Formats: sequence, structure tokens, C-alpha cells
Amino acid sequence: MSVDAPAPAVEIAGLVKRYGGRAVVDGLDLTVRQGEIIALLGPNGAGKTTTVEIVEGYRTPDGGVVRVLGLDPRRDASRLRARVGVMLQRAELYSQIRVLEAVRLFAAFYASALQPGMLVEQVGLAPRANDRYRTLSGGERQRLALALAIVGRPELAILDEPTAAMDVTARRSTWELLRALRSEGATILLTTHLLEEAEALADRVAIIDAGRLVGLGTPAELRAPPAGREGATHRSVRLELIGPLSETDAAALGRLVHVGGVRRLRDGVYSLATGSPGELLVELSAWLWAKRLEPLALEVERESLEEVFLRLTGEEAAT
Repeated sequence: MSVDAPAPAVEIAGLVKRYGGRAVVDGLDLTVRQGEIIALLGPNGAGKTTTVEIVEGYRTPDGGVVRVLGLDPRRDASRLRARVGVMLQRAELYSQIRVLEAVRLFAAFYASALQPGMLVEQVGLAPRANDRYRTLSGGERQRLALALAIVGRPELAILDEPTAAMDVTARRSTWELLRALRSEGATILLTTHLLEEAEALADRVAIIDAGRLVGLGTPAELRAPPAGREGATHRSVRLELIGPLSETDAAALGRLVHVGGVRRLRDGVYSLATGSPGELLVELSAWLWAKRLEPLALEVERESLEEVFLRLTGEEAAT
């Protein structure tokens, strides 16, 4: 007997949103599975924030269908409120409210909220627990906004740029907190400009450009060369040796049948351009054996997520 797959946490089909006659979101299709972390990645103006604001129920689409936990995010907003945690890209609290006071206030809205003091500690704000909101830095306000978004143990957390303005330590602590939330069964939909964050944190990455989905998959799937894409066979093999090759051996390396070029990265480390990485690995192994050279590393290099992003969007590197 087959077991039915769980319903998606978020379903977006043919989503359209226009401003002044221009489609900011233009026929977007995206399904977010239950229990995953999915990152929306894209250049400025790609439609990421507009998309999540529609999913949150803050904006009305001009076309298409959006379902959140099986419900309409605007019509069923009251039914979703206790099940969905939201962190907006920009949000302000009453300037005089204290950090722990704010978390306790939001916790009171939920039947089984996280313990406020523990959560304040988890987001790194324990030393500021009794300080007023107006005294917090931008990164500290982000951490507080994250705490308020997840204090109610949401089934779905929608986080817009959750680590913006955070330092490296706070960012990595936030990643651990989000991983823990996912391990407890929550689904997390987040937007980010940080390629490192998407690669380190997300189960899947959705790349959006000009309001359309142009890439979707795990980071590893996105980095894999698509079959049939022009230039997809132009790969490189990284060779690392104990020490540098002699000039004679370096020249001989460049003459191997499947080597299209040799680039020395540093002493003993070389990048070999090839159209046939599998064949080159075989040829190179035999060559190294004949030369009595033992490699420290020999691997086919993959396209980085940054390179994938640039290829799909044609933009400058995300910042």
C-alpha cells in the first residue's frame, strides 16, 4: 500500500504581481515541501520580497494561485496566524519596549510558545535582555525579529533576509537555530543575498530573476553541469602534488591528449582545462604513475553556486 506524500507547505502557481503595469513577479511556479529549508536567491528587484509578502498575505496577487498550508494566505489569514511565523525585511517595534518583554509579549499569543528567556539566549541577546529596542544595533534588531518570528513554534517560518546586518558569529548561530527548527519539523522559506548562506543552510535553492524561476534544486544539483548546455563540457580537473612540477614535466602535462590548458594555482597545485574529465582522470593517473608522482588531491572541479547564479541571472555577484 502506497503512502501519500505530505501536502506541500507552500504552493505557488502562475503567480503574477504588477506595479505600474510592470510585472515584478511574472508567472512564478514554486512548491515548498514540508520540513525543508528553501532559499530564494536573486538579484535586487528580482521579485523575492514581493513573492514572500504575497505568501505572507500582506499583498494581493494580480494573477495565479498561492496556498499556504493548504489555505489562502489572505482569506484565511486568521487561521494561519498561529501556524506561520513571519520575519519582515524591515520591521519596527515600540522604541521603549525591552528585548525580553517583547519576546514574552509575542509568546503570550501562542498556546505552546518557546520559553522566552531561553529563546533570547539562543539568538544571542541575553546580555541585552533588559535593554530597550531603541538602543539595539541593526544586527541585534534582526536577531530579535527572528526570535519573534519563531517564538510560537510555527509550522512554517517565512524569513526575509534573516541574517542581514549580522556579524559572522551571529549569522552562524542563526543558521544553527534554523537547522534545529527544521529538525523539529518546521518548514523554512527564506530570502537571502548571501550565496554562502544559501549553500550552507538550504536543502534547495530557488533562483529568481525578473520575477521568474530560472533555477531550482539542491546546491549540488545546481552546480552540476546541465546536459547539452553550451560550454557544459568545458570543465577543469584540480591536481595537487607534494611539490611543484619541473618545467619539463609541466610542459609534458600540458601535452596530454585530454588537457586543453594548464593553470598553476600555486606551488604544486594545477587546474587542468578539459572537455572530457573522465578520460582525463584515467590518462592523468597513468601519467602520474609513470612519473612516480603521488597526488595529494585529484578532483573534477564543479561550478560554484556563485557561478551558477551569474550564469542564470547575468548579474553581478550577489552581495
